[in-house]
This record gives sequence, C-alpha cells and structure tokens, in this order.
Amino acid sequence: MNRFKEKTVLVTGACGTVGSELVSQLLRVFGVKNLIGIDNNESELFFLQQRFQAYSNANFYLGDIRDRAKLTRLFREVDIVFHAAAFKHVVLCESSPFDAVQTNVNGVQNVIEAAYDAGVERVIFTSSDKAVNPTNVMGTSKLMGERLMTAANNAYRGHSTLFSSTRFGNVLGSRGSVIPIFREQIRKGGPVTLTDPAMTRFIMTIEEATRLVIDSSLQAKGGEVFVTKMPIIRIQDLAECMIAALAPRYGHNPQDISIKVIGSKAGEKLYEELMSSEETRRTCELKDYFSVLPAFGNVTEEIIYDYPDKICEGIDKPYNSELEPAMTKAELAVYLETHGLLED
Repeated sequence: MNRFKEKTVLVTGACGTVGSELVSQLLRVFGVKNLIGIDNNESELFFLQQRFQAYSNANFYLGDIRDRAKLTRLFREVDIVFHAAAFKHVVLCESSPFDAVQTNVNGVQNVIEAAYDAGVERVIFTSSDKAVNPTNVMGTSKLMGERLMTAANNAYRGHSTLFSSTRFGNVLGSRGSVIPIFREQIRKGGPVTLTDPAMTRFIMTIEEATRLVIDSSLQAKGGEVFVTKMPIIRIQDLAECMIAALAPRYGHNPQDISIKVIGSKAGEKLYEELMSSEETRRTCELKDYFSVLPAFGNVTEEIIYDYPDKICEGIDKPYNSELEPAMTKAELAVYLETHGLLED
C-alpha cells in the first residue's frame, strides 16, 4: 500500500543531492498528493521548478531554515517533512563554525518548532556518519541535530509529531563527492590525489540513499536513529578502478596516470563510523538497517520499538568501515558500472 498517496510532503534543501532525489522519487514513484520543496538557492530552485513543471501538485519556495516564521507558514497542512537542508562540507564548516551551527543546529530546532506549531505528522532528519564520534564541526553539528530530534520526540507534551533521524555514509556521485573529483583529474591526465591509501568509506548511490530515507520514515516509531547498512570500499581501490575504466575514454594510458598521496584534510577520519560503541547496547538490527534507540525514554508514554523485520536486539561491535569487510576491486568495478557512476 502506498502510504504517501494522500500525503502532503515537504522537503527542505530541495536543491541538494539527496533533497532533489527525494523530490523526484516522491513525485514520480510514490505519487504524493502534494509536494513542497524549499531551498535558499534561487538559481537551483528555478531549475528544479522547471524540471518538475509538469507536476501540478509540486510547488517550490525560496526559504531558509534559519527563518522559523517562514518555516511555520510553509509547514501548515503538511503531513511529512524530510529535513535534508544542511551545510555538509567538512573543510568549509571547519573554517566557518558559527555558520555551521546556525544552519545545522539552530536550523534543526527551527524545523522542530515549526513542526510543533503546524501540527506536522512526522519529521525525518537526514544525518551523516560524521555524527558518530565527531572529529570536526560538521559532524558535531549533525550529532546535535540528531539529539535535538530525539529530544523533541521524547517531550510529547502538547503535541503528537513524531521525530526520527536516518544516518548514512558517502553518497557516490553527489556534488562534492570524490567520484566527480577523480573523474576530472583522470580527464586531465592525472595525477589522481589521494588523502591516504588506508582510508575506507561506506558508500551508496543517490537513489539507494533516498529510497532508504523514505522507507525509514514509514518504519519510524519516534526518537530513534536509523543506520543504513552499506557496502564498504577502500578509496585507493576506487581511484585505481576509475583510472582503469576512464583513462582510455579520455585518450590516456592508465599506466601513465599516477596517484599522489596528499595527506588527510582537517577533521577527516581514516575510516567511517555509522555506530559508536556506546550505541551498540541500545541498538536493534533490522533487515536493511540498525535502529539506535533513544538513551532516555519518552516522558509521557512508553514507545514500543517493534519493527516487522527485526532480526535481533543488541549489537556486538560498532558499525564502522574499518571493522567490516571491504568490496574487492572486481566487485567495486561492477558496482560502479552497474549504477552508472562512471558517466559524466
């Protein structure tokens, strides 16, 4: 049953990688009753509006999540909010920490307050692996966003809005991700710059990430953080696979394109974490996710986290890319080709 067909759904950050794919799937696949997209990027919002102008049930508005009053007006008669607006680039957030807080922390609280005021049915916050044991401003702000969502759900007094979060790793092919960077470096004949040969990352495609965000919104009981199960790659393997596949397309010999190690960036980890050691004891495993339950219960009623595809309760080890087996280079090459990630 399509539970979105009679729903009015709003997407913040509608022009971003995940936000625009959410808009696309909600309109084209799920056929929502009404779709509202908001973003503060005027030019990109214009192009997004043009892309979906055939959908009379889609409306797009300029708006910033720093403006609570604007959010409250836009949230009226909205059933579900997907909150995808955020500052996401680690280095830029390191150099402008106050701005990261304004958007990634205060902006989340504005979304929460607007949802309270407008009586929204449920709000789903898109978080990041960098929220786990954060070593940078961006990750710290995303962790605070998760905690604000959980706290909002646990303080049920006077409202019935359900708040939940979903946490995933790298979205391959997204703007600012490593694939477009490697592709352009290969096009120019190299070198391909690598921060550290030992670096590992969780990966998924834009389509996969978005579908799992939508699916988690249907499973949410309130206050939990859904952690998406994802394949793992070595970044050096990715560079080598892309050189082998793309160099001939651009008229280069793969052997002539070198890999240059440049060192890790400020705040960057060698491996990615999607679940911390502390979270394992309050986590249950589902078919496609882990669900990290709130550390503190709801103040007015007990929430039963009884998911239909629950496998077990309690996890033995944290979920990070250093502890899980990585894809082989052959598997990675097939994954890249199958999902069209080598195309411009």
